[in-house]
Amino acid sequence: MLYLATMRHDNVILRPATLEDLPSLLSFEQGIIEAERPFDPTLGLDISYYDIGEMIVADDVEVIVALVSGNIIGSAYAAIRQAKPYLDHNVYTYLGFMFVTQEFRGHGINGQIIDYLVAWSKSRGISELRLDVYDDNIAALRAYEKAGFKRHLVNMRIRV
Repeated sequence: MLYLATMRHDNVILRPATLEDLPSLLSFEQGIIEAERPFDPTLGLDISYYDIGEMIVADDVEVIVALVSGNIIGSAYAAIRQAKPYLDHNVYTYLGFMFVTQEFRGHGINGQIIDYLVAWSKSRGISELRLDVYDDNIAALRAYEKAGFKRHLVNMRIRV
């Protein structure tokens, strides 16, 4: 199946990220970390979640950006991962790095990003998509549920 690299919805353009996008993407990564700090007091200072440059050039990862008027206002990635051997599928797509700048939140851009990554996954014959979200992040939970995701497992922890 041929997959179009650019999708247009209203005034938002979605496209694969390039290494030239790295400064914006590194800033978004820090935005994600700061947004997640209230949900996880164990996050260290001066951290990074991803090797975004490596992800951009990887064959099994699709990093995308959302643009409005030529400015990057959102990002995400889809990574093909091996499923557990007892599941009915061999691989799945893991979604992460979901970010939309403050001024564009609530305009359906996250849904457009998810639609793009679902289409990317389907083009590779993958029908299982997963992501992680903090259980106290009500806004993110609502957005993902609106996109069709269902709550699945609860990860629990204790610090002693």
